[in-house]
Formats: sequence, C-alpha cells, structure tokens
Amino acid sequence: MEKKIFAAKNVTGWKATVAIAMANYIEAGSIIAAASSLTMWQAYLGFDNIGVGLLSALSANALGAAIGALIGGPLTDKFGRRVIFSYDLMVYMFGVLLIAASINFPMLLIGTIITGIAVGAGVPVSWTYIAEESPTHKRAAHVGTTQLAWSIGPMITFTLAVILAPLELLGSRLIFVHLFIIAGIALYIRRGLRESKLWEQQKTEEKAEKLRGVMRKNSIKELFTLKPNRQALFLTLGIYLFWSLTAGAMGYFMPYIYENIGGLSTMQANLLQAFLWMFTVLTTYFIFMKLGDKYSRKLIFSIGAVAGIIAWIVLTFMPMTWPTLIIFVVLWGAAAGIGAQAFYALWTSELFPTRYRATAQGLMFFIVRASIAIWSFVLPTIMATLGFKIAGIVMTTVLIIHAIIGIMMAPNTRGRSLNEIEEERYGAVVLKDTGSQS
Repeated sequence: MEKKIFAAKNVTGWKATVAIAMANYIEAGSIIAAASSLTMWQAYLGFDNIGVGLLSALSANALGAAIGALIGGPLTDKFGRRVIFSYDLMVYMFGVLLIAASINFPMLLIGTIITGIAVGAGVPVSWTYIAEESPTHKRAAHVGTTQLAWSIGPMITFTLAVILAPLELLGSRLIFVHLFIIAGIALYIRRGLRESKLWEQQKTEEKAEKLRGVMRKNSIKELFTLKPNRQALFLTLGIYLFWSLTAGAMGYFMPYIYENIGGLSTMQANLLQAFLWMFTVLTTYFIFMKLGDKYSRKLIFSIGAVAGIIAWIVLTFMPMTWPTLIIFVVLWGAAAGIGAQAFYALWTSELFPTRYRATAQGLMFFIVRASIAIWSFVLPTIMATLGFKIAGIVMTTVLIIHAIIGIMMAPNTRGRSLNEIEEERYGAVVLKDTGSQS
C-alpha cells in the first residue's frame, strides 16, 4: 500500500469534494488577481496593449490553461485521477510565487504561463473526479461545488483587492501569496484522497479484456466516430465555447473596462466585481446545487442563459452609469451561477465513458481556452479602435448562440448513475467493444 507522507487522512465524501473543488478557487483567483491589478502592473512595468493581450492570452484564463488541460486529461485517464492531484498544485505554487516576486515583464509573463498550465491540468480532472465519486442523486450538488469555489475565489480576491488597495502593487503581490497558501493547504488535503472507484473498475475491466485478446479503439478517434460522442461534443463544446468567449474575456478584462470605459477607479471596479460574484455564489448554492438534482436542468439552464444575454444587452447599449452597472452585475452575477460552466462541468462528466472522460474534458477545455486566448489577444485593440459597443455586440451574439444550443440539446440525465447513463447512451458496443464494431 502506498505510503502517503505529509497528507491528510480519510479524505472522502464532502471533504474530498471541497478539496478537489479548490482547483476552481485558485483558477478563478489567479485570473482575478491578475485582472484586478492589470492597470497597476502595466503602469509599473510600462508594457503596451500587446503586453496586456499576451498576459491575458497566455494566462490561466486562456492558452496556458488550454495547454495544461491537453496534457492533464489523457494522463489522468491513463495513470489515475490522483496523479494530477498529487503534483499539479506544486507547479501552480511555483507559478504564483514567481508572479508575486516579479520585477520585470518576462518574470510576470513566465509566472502567468506556468500558473495557467497547472490550472489547466487540474480543473477538468476535478470535474471528472467529483462526478465519479458523487452519490447519484446528489451529483449536481457535488459538481456544483466546483462552480461555488470558482465563484468564491473572485469574490474573495476582489474584496482583498479593495482592502489592500492602499498598498497598490504590493497588495497585488500579497493576493498571489494568499493563493500560494491556499494551494499548499489544498495539496496537503488532496494527497489523502483515494483513487476514483469508477476509474479503478474501468482499469480492472481493461486488464481482463487484454487477457482475452480484446482490443479497444483509440479513444481520441472514438470521440469523433461514435454518434453519442459527436452529440455530446456539440452540446458541451457549443455551450461552453460560446459562453466562455464572453465570460472569459469579461473575467480578465472587466475591471479594465470599468476603469477605461466607465471611468471608475480601481477600487470601485474591484468592489463592483466582488458584488457581482456574490450573486454568483448565491445562485450557485441556492439554485444549481439545491435544485439541480430535483428539478428540470433545462429550465435552470434556460433562465441563466436568458439573464446573461439581457445583462450584456444592457451593458452594451445603455450608457455606462451606476444604474446600468448595478443592473449588469446583478443579472450577470446571478446568471453565471446557473450558467454554462456549471452545466458544462456536470454534462461532460455524465455524457462521456469513464475510460476517456478526462481526455474528452481536457480536449474541449483546450479548444475553449485556446479560443479565449485569441479573443483576449485582440480584444484590447478592438476596444481601442472600434469601441466597446462593437465588442459588446460580439459578446452578446455568442451568448445567444450558446443559449440556443443548450436549450435545444439539454440532456435528461438527472437521477441516474454514470454507469446507467453510459450504458443507455452507448450500450454493450462501447462497454464491451471488441474493436470490430463502430
């Protein structure tokens, strides 16, 4: 039996869920820590809009996370869920420490990239593990914990940014130190986790199949050749990609927009964002987690999608006054708690087989975050040349697309185990595939 040194003991149930969900806290915290201080870093180091675009494009919000997910997903399916949990936070801690100590742009950029890769390796796997270890009738509640942590991260980080504002850039450095400490605590707890029972069961079956001469198809190829997989990819990638083009850009650039378009101070911008994330925390807990296992998930998704669209229509076409901003943060904050990311985490865990569940999530996470990287790189220039209204119209349009896909294709998986869903969607062909059928 493996000896776990410097690890918590008996980490199961809700304790395990919370420990894994912390990946989402530090992901969101990393994005917001950078976003809330972007103007100060720019003034301190003197980089231009291209530098701003690079930091965003290569961050935990975009390409850095995309690369990490592409690496972490397949490794998790091959070697186990605990492998990533045992080591990814070590890399993350090095990255945020480098950011906190940055005295020039290369240090800041390299720390940002390392942090992003570590986050990307850990976040999709966290959704996979929690779903696999959750009770069937409480899966939305447990998976929703990741969204709750993702929401608490920005709320606390923006609040810290307001409290530490008098310290200016030193305050930003301290926020990254706080993420370093949180990651260390999470790492200690995670090392006491057990392996996913579903993953262990899957590996046992695969060993038995090898002894019988059964050959499995390549998982990446199967993702695109099997009809159930193509349907799942279209739904989950469709809602998450188009939603994230708006949410991802907003998560990194919103304080920047408040300050440069709305004329707010850094403190006002951060306080407004903390207020926004408070509503996300509330709807995540009281609606997604409390009701997602009891009532229509399609209805919950639809309410969130429509509220998000209205929020961006208001922000785009109304003057950026305080009443407009309050309406926006209430609507968007509430919508995000029951929005595409929460349902993406749930549906991707439900709709793909155990043997390549993390690989599918990693691949899609890569595509989504790479797309955000491209959009984030050009967004500052678009706002500077064409104006915020054009950028707002684009972001509203992609939200409409994500809503249509989600409302039309939302699956009915509530109340069924992952094995039951897998057998219903794929049948014996995938569960006991000999390699001769497709």
